Amino acid sequence: MPMDIPEPQAILFREVLLVLEEKHFPYAVSGAFALRQHTGICRFTKDLDLFMTAATSREVLPYLEKCGFECEVRDPVWLAKVHKGEFFVDLITGMSNGVIVVEDSWINRASPAVVHGVETRVLAPEELVASKIFVAKRERFDGADIAHVIYGTYPKFDWNRELQLVGENWEMLLWSLLLFRYVYPAQTHYVPAKIWRELLERFQRLIAKPDQQANFRGSLVDENMFAIDINEWGLENLLEETRKLRMAQVDPSARHTESVPETPQNAPRHRQSA
Repeated sequence: MPMDIPEPQAILFREVLLVLEEKHFPYAVSGAFALRQHTGICRFTKDLDLFMTAATSREVLPYLEKCGFECEVRDPVWLAKVHKGEFFVDLITGMSNGVIVVEDSWINRASPAVVHGVETRVLAPEELVASKIFVAKRERFDGADIAHVIYGTYPKFDWNRELQLVGENWEMLLWSLLLFRYVYPAQTHYVPAKIWRELLERFQRLIAKPDQQANFRGSLVDENMFAIDINEWGLENLLEETRKLRMAQVDPSARHTESVPETPQNAPRHRQSA
């Protein structure tokens, strides 16, 4: 079924895409549009997700303001929004926990596509999966999307690229693959045997010799569900550390400032100046 999007919303999407294309800003469309490209799944979306590097975002926002759009930085670690009326476009430079970061290679690997009549690019399936492995919160879980992307892109999915993207967070990928295997047991081979072996062997080594000094990582998954571990049980807040490191990369002047991730309960609104 085609996406059923109100015309004013579609107009905003087209206008923003055309501005970015006219100025040749490097970006890739993600979200529901990328999911449709790789799986055929169509669903209503209230926004348009555009992935770009933090450096590109800093150039794009002032230009969009000059073009008459209202722009704001919701979270300097990863998210800005472009408004016109009640509709908006998200500019995403990474994940809210600061672990996964959009790089130039993400944009370079994007696939040609047409979105609302505009010739553009959508995120490659490997980057799409990487962008979703930490979306495992109480109010939103993208494990089904990951399973659908793996199912829908077989046998073209580049597993070496995926391992490169997730890096030291490969356990989150393994978790997603176990869900895929449970959902699609007859398609276990959609994940190559060598990938299963490599990840499971890594896991077995960790289980055999666990690191007693390893950091608590629950806050990287969901800072709300694992808040008690930090606030009452005294475990280290790794989320705060990773976000500070990311902030130092995005804006060195903010190296010592405290940054708080956007959540449904706390959504800071920092106005972006041109």
